Amino acid sequence: MTNHLSTTAASLSARGYLQVDVVNTENNFPIPDARVTVYHTGTSETVVEQTSTNRSGQIDEITLSAPPEEYSLSPGDHPQPYMDYSLTVSAPGFRPVRIDGIEILAETTAIQPVRMEPETDPVSEIPSLIQIPEHTLYGYYPPKIVENEVQPVNESGYIVLSRVVVPQTIVVHDGAPTDSSARDYYVPYRDYIKNVASSEIYATWPQSTITANILAIMSFALNRVYTEHYRNRGYDFTITSSTAFDQKWIYGRNIYDNISVIVDEIFDNYLSRPDVRQPILTQYCDGRQVQCLDRGWMTQWGSCTLGEQGYSAIAILRNYYGDSIYINTAEEISGIPASWPGYTLSIGASGQKVAQMQEQLDTISTVYTAIPRVAADGVYGEGTAQSVRQFQSVFGLPQTGEVDFATWYKISHIYVAVSGIGELN
Repeated sequence: MTNHLSTTAASLSARGYLQVDVVNTENNFPIPDARVTVYHTGTSETVVEQTSTNRSGQIDEITLSAPPEEYSLSPGDHPQPYMDYSLTVSAPGFRPVRIDGIEILAETTAIQPVRMEPETDPVSEIPSLIQIPEHTLYGYYPPKIVENEVQPVNESGYIVLSRVVVPQTIVVHDGAPTDSSARDYYVPYRDYIKNVASSEIYATWPQSTITANILAIMSFALNRVYTEHYRNRGYDFTITSSTAFDQKWIYGRNIYDNISVIVDEIFDNYLSRPDVRQPILTQYCDGRQVQCLDRGWMTQWGSCTLGEQGYSAIAILRNYYGDSIYINTAEEISGIPASWPGYTLSIGASGQKVAQMQEQLDTISTVYTAIPRVAADGVYGEGTAQSVRQFQSVFGLPQTGEVDFATWYKISHIYVAVSGIGELN
């Protein structure tokens, strides 16, 4: 177990940033005018900031003290590389929420999602206090139990998928498989990946390192989906939150903006080997508390070093998993109204795909009213570009005013959430 060094006020020489997104659990609508109070976590709580959400259910980005970035870039005996903060959120007609342990890293933006229940709901499904535990690279968590990277698929009468499909939701069992008291959560696939990546790597790492780790996380998760690993064993969930069996997912934790953007850009990818149909079960370890190089697994700290040396994401992955590993693309993305046309939509584009996107965007704009309304006329003009640009601003995408892969599927994702045509809770 790691010997922890405390983070003192004197060591908080850097700055990190916090964004808060508040939505209604019943319909995924943003909650405006919610009161957000941010505290230093500790025995004597000090209010750092008090503010309110705008009509998109968001607060203006807050600047917060954080430890130096170098604490999170090497596995030495540094003090805690992030600073813990707490926040409370209250809004008329909703049950208040408190979150402890929000992790602020240097020069990164943490995004804290907050889901609030109406007071009229007869039974509360969301705890009034959410406690985010230590990051997996800082705290101690059970090491991964070794499995074969290619899993059997014929253990029962269950129908195993014939092709790789990105699911709309992942059913996460929040505990070990045999823990019948642990709760199951239905989590949108991309939100699941963003949560795991934010729980298991640091957002300060090189982009190629973050991408490599996200690809390994997605391939592992899609292997569980493809092989129906747990359902073939009589369980009613897709994956667990136990590091001994799967990957660390933490209910209610913050994610990071750069991790979110990368996931949105590559969420239909996974790792393959020649002549193997299923996504590879890409297991890994931290490389400090747990060693696994002799197993042919990636080490997370080692991947950070390679990224700093200029390795690309695929070069990092091949360094650990071998030269035969390659990046593949899922054949289907489930739970979406229409697939991406295969090219970026921009001013001058026209046709059915433009009209589909405009219709979805206009529906979103009736809920997120900061986004200008747009006519679904199938013509991509300046008005559509302005609406797209504002959508990208609200949902943390590069503000290009063009609909690329990431923007198309983010629009689809939010449209499904606010229109009620899919179950995203």
